[in-house]
Amino acid sequence: MTGASRDHANGTRAAEGAAVAFARELVAAAAPGSAARAKALLFACSRLAVFAQQVGLGLECERVLCEATVERFVLEGCARFSPATVRTLRSNLRSLARALERYPAPAPVGLPRERAKAPYSPFEIEGFLRLAGAQSTPARRLRAGALVCLGAGAGIITGELRHVRGVDVVARAGGVLVIVSGPRARPVPVLGRYQERLLAAAAFAGPGLIIGGRDPGRRNLTDTLTAALSTDPSLPRLEAGRLRSTWLCECAAQLGLGAFMAAAGIRCSQRLGDLAAALPVASETELVALLGGSR
Repeated sequence: MTGASRDHANGTRAAEGAAVAFARELVAAAAPGSAARAKALLFACSRLAVFAQQVGLGLECERVLCEATVERFVLEGCARFSPATVRTLRSNLRSLARALERYPAPAPVGLPRERAKAPYSPFEIEGFLRLAGAQSTPARRLRAGALVCLGAGAGIITGELRHVRGVDVVARAGGVLVIVSGPRARPVPVLGRYQERLLAAAAFAGPGLIIGGRDPGRRNLTDTLTAALSTDPSLPRLEAGRLRSTWLCECAAQLGLGAFMAAAGIRCSQRLGDLAAALPVASETELVALLGGSR
């Protein structure tokens, strides 16, 4: 080893030693609750301190642990780490910075996470369909039945319900489809037991709105129908969100989604979205076959 190489190696070791000493001082000041936590913070902080020296920053807490330095470290100094490790490093560095703030900002208030609405039972769906069939006029009977069938049979949400016309319900690809327009335009297979009712309502509506009304921009189109289907005290109130949950649960059961998630150890829906994005788009025939919409 030449003299220059030896001096460079000695300088590197000295810099790393200074970074480790700096990191130990900061972690000790943060007083982590366990040895494992202290070790994780020490590793993250020492890697950041080494990077700070490499880019010409002095080992000062305010400079090294500021958000800009941490983000630059994540973008430029973590090439040899896996994405999961990089996320952990950034999380630990931010946690250390908060612990060392003299006047830390208040922690954000935890907000309740919106949960999926409970599905209706088969008995409750039959009760709603019975009430739909007991309405005073043929038009009201068909429109009320379509409201239930579009929600529990095709998972159509409230904002889309107002725009569905009779001509949007079609028999093709071996089943019955609802052609949804708008930002999330898509064909949706109708579950088998709802098809005849929905086809009858669609034939009656023709080019008109299947649940009635003239202006789909009005938000109260479904209010009258919902009220008419919520008169039986033995049944819960009809809600479009619960109808959609009913459809989602039935489709998930037919696909074996629960067994798949349990076997794969997946709990986060974001991962399912990432997986689905890499799959080919299913054809209408495949959708009908998979989701129980064949005739």
